[in-house]
This record gives sequence, structure tokens and C-alpha cells, in this order.
Amino acid sequence: MTGERAAISIRGRPRGRALLNQRGQRRWEFNPLVRSRVRADDEVVNTPTTATARARGIANFEARGPLSAQLLSALSLSPEEGSEALDSFPSEIDEAIASASSVMTDDDLQLTLFILYGLHYGGVVDADDRWEWNPTTIAARVAIETAFERELRAAVTLPELPVPDAEAVAQALFELTADDGGPSLSKFIAAKASREQLVELVAQRSIYTLKEADPHSWAIPRLGGRAKVAMVEIQADEYGGGRPERMHATIFARMMRAMGLDDTYGSYVDNVPALTIASFTMMSMFGLNRRLRGAITGHLAAFEMTSSIPSGLYARGLRRLGYGDDVTHYYDEHVEADAVHEQIAARDLAGGLAESEPQLLADIMFGAAACLLMDGLVGQHIFTAWSEGRSSLRLPLEGTDV
Repeated sequence: MTGERAAISIRGRPRGRALLNQRGQRRWEFNPLVRSRVRADDEVVNTPTTATARARGIANFEARGPLSAQLLSALSLSPEEGSEALDSFPSEIDEAIASASSVMTDDDLQLTLFILYGLHYGGVVDADDRWEWNPTTIAARVAIETAFERELRAAVTLPELPVPDAEAVAQALFELTADDGGPSLSKFIAAKASREQLVELVAQRSIYTLKEADPHSWAIPRLGGRAKVAMVEIQADEYGGGRPERMHATIFARMMRAMGLDDTYGSYVDNVPALTIASFTMMSMFGLNRRLRGAITGHLAAFEMTSSIPSGLYARGLRRLGYGDDVTHYYDEHVEADAVHEQIAARDLAGGLAESEPQLLADIMFGAAACLLMDGLVGQHIFTAWSEGRSSLRLPLEGTDV
């Protein structure tokens, strides 16, 4: 029943409420005593960020369950005021993990992890900066990470490990990332995708791409020697080679605006499924944990090695539908840039790290395989939805037919 509500309480105080949207899907809103805004028609609307936050470039998005509702409500306060609201948070995290069939696809757990990483990135959720290192938020992040990593390691099939030599590692990575001949999302986009589907794809990709390169850059101080130099060389290109207007995230934002989309980071968090969020939280987990520096290195190598050809196909699909260079620039840029980056990433970055720290070889290959697994799952989700004539989004885009 639309509008049906169920109160959730901490120590007798409502922290959030579940209600059904127009599609009959459950969604979560904040305690109206914590934060609200008023529309012109005087209807009170609960939102995770204030109008002031929106003016600062922080998007609104809704909680997806009791964990994310509880966290967002607490983050709307100072750490001194909000810590009490998180007293039960660790135990509830543990209960949610134990009951989830998959951390990777659980909406509430993935959004909660996304918010927790947002405290490190900034510009994701309106919160006091001191929340970043709050003991409760860190403990919650580690608990979800532990379960998420365990699930990923169980799902990933590691290839036979090469010897820890740069050329051998590069060859193993090129073999791992070779096309397996399965359904190709990029080929579908080049030949058949509709304008609405391409707009949908760009909204999906915005969760990572408006933060492009940032998850991998966490690894720079964790590396040394040849691997560090290679990482910096790749990332310097990602950040525009000293020219802000050429940053890849900035070029992507221009493409979004040209396609009629909102380029505010997080504008489409509500729309994308948990799996899309998981592809971003996975690389954030790899990058933020020093012990996983091998995994983030392998992830970047695989990411670069599987980007150039698909980027060309995406650009072809956009041109087929009449989009101009203002839209295709982002993918055109990646055709050339990633063809160079893949060589540096395979030999100097991944191979260099394997030579200097052979004990990380298995994690390098794990990170690469996890990248392929997650990209494959997201791509298959989108491809299957489109093949069945439906949207791959969790919620439709406002102002479009998607």
C-alpha cells in the first residue's frame, strides 16, 4: 500500500521509516526531527542532505534500509551529538551481514559502505569531517569490508600464478583480460543501443567516473620504486596532465551535461542497483587498505587493459545516435590513453610491484580477476535487462523515458 510506514527505533526514538514508493518498492527516509526541507507547497520532505549541501555540490539520495537510514541520520549531526545514535550500529551491521544472501548485492549494506567511503572521499554526504575517523564508523566499515572481501575471494577464480617477473606478470595479465567471447555490452552499444539506453549507461557509470582515478590514487603512497612511478604516470594522465579541464572526471561531467544529465556526484545513486555501487566500493576497499595494495594494483592493470577497445565502441554508438564530439570526447580520449596505459600498468605497475614484493603476486592477480568479475557482473546485468526490453536501473531517471 503506497504510503504505508513502519517506524524503526533506537532507544525508543524513531531513526528512520520505511515506506513504499509508487512502484511498490520499499524505501527509507530519515527521521523528520533530524533533518527536513519544505517544498513551495509547504509539504515537508525528508532528505539526506540540506539545500545548502546541494548548493555545495552534494547530491540528495535516500537510504535503502535501516543501516543506511541510521547512519545518515547520525551523520547529519556532529560526532558528539550523533555518536549515541550509533550505539547499536556495530551489532546491527553484524546481524545484517549474517542474514544477507550476498554482501555484493545487498542494497542496504552496499549503500552503507558507499557512505562510509564517502567520508574519506568527501563531497558524497553532508557530514562533519570529524566523522571520517570516528571509531564507530571505522569499525562498521571494516566489518562490511571483511565480509565483502571474503565473498569476493570465494567468487574469484585465480589463474595459475606466473613467476614474479615483470614480463611474465604482464603476459599473464594480457591472457587473463583477453576477450572470452561472451556477450559484449560494448558491441551492443555500438550497433543497437537506443538513446535512452546510452543515457542510462552514463548514469550507471557516473558512480565511479565522476571520481575517476581517485580509488586507485590511494595506492600511490603505499608503493615504491618502479611501481610507484608507473602509478603516478598513469594517474597524471587521468588527472589531465596538469590541466584541470582535461581531467577525465571533468570530461565525463561535460558529457553528462551535454546528454541532459546532472553531473553532481551521487545524483544517480538512488537509480543504480547495489551491484553498480559494489563495483565502486570494491575498488575503494582495495585502495584504502594498505594490505590490499597488490589488489588495487592488479585492479588498475585490468581496468586499463580492458578499456581502450570498448571505449571506441561506446563512441561509435554515441555517434550512430547523432551525438557530437562534446559527448564522444570522453570515450575518444580513452581509446588512445588506455592503449598506452595498459602497457605501463601491466609491465611497470603490476610487474614492477611483483618483482619488488613477490609476496603480493597472488593479490595482484586477485585484484585483476576481481575487476573482471565485477565488470562482467555489472555488464551482464545491463545486457540482460536491455535484451529483455527493460531498464537496468533500480529506479527510472527523472525527466527521461528511461
